[in-house]
Amino acid sequence: MQIPEPRIAVPETAKKGEIIEIRTLINHVMHNGYNYTRNGDIIPRHIINTFFVTYNGVEIFRSNLQPGTAENPYIQFYTTATESGTLEFTWIDDDGDIYKGSRKITVT
Repeated sequence: MQIPEPRIAVPETAKKGEIIEIRTLINHVMHNGYNYTRNGDIIPRHIINTFFVTYNGVEIFRSNLQPGTAENPYIQFYTTATESGTLEFTWIDDDGDIYKGSRKITVT
């Protein structure tokens, strides 16, 4: 399944120690496994079940998503800007597909 690149919002710059807001949105159908086709066949569960973020290789956020999560999950969280570097974002779905994105931040 081809999924467009995730949307990621991270400030380009921040002061050391500043609390920054991070927002993400990924397009994904998030079938919960409880719906049926017009022929009466069950649509198999297909959700993003894991989302995590690393900041210069250190995990700073993790979420385990459940079948009740809406389509195209939007996630917002905060962290402290500690040093310049890269935030790596990873989404994993039930099929084992992995979607990634990254953003750089400069800390002064």
